[in-house]
Amino acid sequence: MQRYFINDPGSHDQFNIRGDDYHHIVRVMRMKAGDEIIGVFQQEKIAICQIAEITDEMVVANIVKWKEGTPELPIHVAIASGLPKGDKLEWIIQKGTELGAYEFVPFTASRSVVKWDGKKASKKVERWQKIAKEAAEQSHRSRIPVVTEPVSVKELIKISGKYQHKLIAYEEEAREGEASILSSTLAKLQAGESLLFVFGPEGGLTSEEISLLSENGFKTCGLGPRILRTETAPLYALSAVSYHFELMR
Repeated sequence: MQRYFINDPGSHDQFNIRGDDYHHIVRVMRMKAGDEIIGVFQQEKIAICQIAEITDEMVVANIVKWKEGTPELPIHVAIASGLPKGDKLEWIIQKGTELGAYEFVPFTASRSVVKWDGKKASKKVERWQKIAKEAAEQSHRSRIPVVTEPVSVKELIKISGKYQHKLIAYEEEAREGEASILSSTLAKLQAGESLLFVFGPEGGLTSEEISLLSENGFKTCGLGPRILRTETAPLYALSAVSYHFELMR
């Protein structure tokens, strides 16, 4: 059953769908009155809904039954990625959303080849947010991860104050065989807590960046004995979190 995030609060268990989702229902899925969809509402509430009417501008639907449970990770994991080349960040956002990421915070690192163009900022972030929305619908999430505008390392440190645990994936730790920090951090985390995980761009983070982050409460950790690409490492970390909190318990 197709899933849509509902912005219209509606009334008396009825709501309207417009814009891109209207186009998707009518033109792509070719649904009709009587067809059912899954609606995701504020506070991550999920319901089975039935289309009551389709007009030239909107789909009118009724809530049939509220669903119990949540597909969300029990902890909030934010992925901070040093701006990578090409469409790698789009890949991270898409696949990271499927794996349960709570938020994406791109940042400009010293070794980021891509230079952030402030003039194109709104369109770029809008595209990233659309990718997150579509991935959240596809993977049956109950929330859409927020994708922020790229920040500096110093701004990242300021943002990190709202997270209870902070880790840096550092290839030097992997080379030296470090294998305990990620595991021990996950063991400490309780449901409802938050984790900010930092990943460098191609070429990694500089020693100065590592020192600055470490001075501000971040811990470096390895992700196993192999060196992972910048677009692979966040997915490894999210998979480890999912395994620890959803499969082992």
